[in-house]
Amino acid sequence: MSFQRAVRPLVAAALITATLAGCAPIILGGAATGALVATDRRSVGAQTEDREIQVKAEANTANTLTADAVHVNVTVFNRRVLLTGEVPDDATKQRAVDIVKQISNVRGIVDELAIAPKSSFGSRSNDAWITSKVKANLINTKEISANVFKVVTERGDVYLMGLVSEEEGRIAANVASRIDGVQKVIKLYEYVKPEEAQRLSTEAQKNPAPAQGDDSNAATVTTTPIGTDTVTAKPLATPAPISDAPIKPGPSTRTGN
Repeated sequence: MSFQRAVRPLVAAALITATLAGCAPIILGGAATGALVATDRRSVGAQTEDREIQVKAEANTANTLTADAVHVNVTVFNRRVLLTGEVPDDATKQRAVDIVKQISNVRGIVDELAIAPKSSFGSRSNDAWITSKVKANLINTKEISANVFKVVTERGDVYLMGLVSEEEGRIAANVASRIDGVQKVIKLYEYVKPEEAQRLSTEAQKNPAPAQGDDSNAATVTTTPIGTDTVTAKPLATPAPISDAPIKPGPSTRTGN
């Protein structure tokens, strides 16, 4: 136990340093970057577009907002942008949202910025540790494919994104809610029918299709949580509460969009 206490801060520090430095994704449970690309239900083109949106959003917020007062993290999945972190006031919070709304091809924004002092290095290290544990436990859950989920942790709150069936989303949220240190799990999924989820996974493995355009130009803004519920099944440990974001329709005829 003493060994774990000694190692955990070091591992967490390495995780957060890698995250802040923009290093390659951490390999967990044998899931390397190539495998993630091959089984991601977004097309390779959609993944590339998400990365472009993220780079622009990170650069624009960093160049516009006062660095000493803000800590803004940007996560993009299927052209929907999740903003997490801390800002000093409502005006800065709105400014961050407005910056992202100006980026082309953004389909939606989930504003989870907190009006609070910037989080400490220790807090961010703990978040990185939690993210790694959630990913590892998802990999070890046979009923789902961990590669279809994107995991973000901020101040102990875990955000889950992905193109998933409702059952897949429920299982992943329950897994995350049982991790030590998790305060809350927020589901930000785009739901698809089980057969559609399987089709997207099969298509991604066989022949990833290029991303196709979207006719929508205006980004919509939503703030979670909308409604709350708790896990009722008896767990090994008391789970963190799980909150549902609005159910968003997934793709029906266009792969990865």
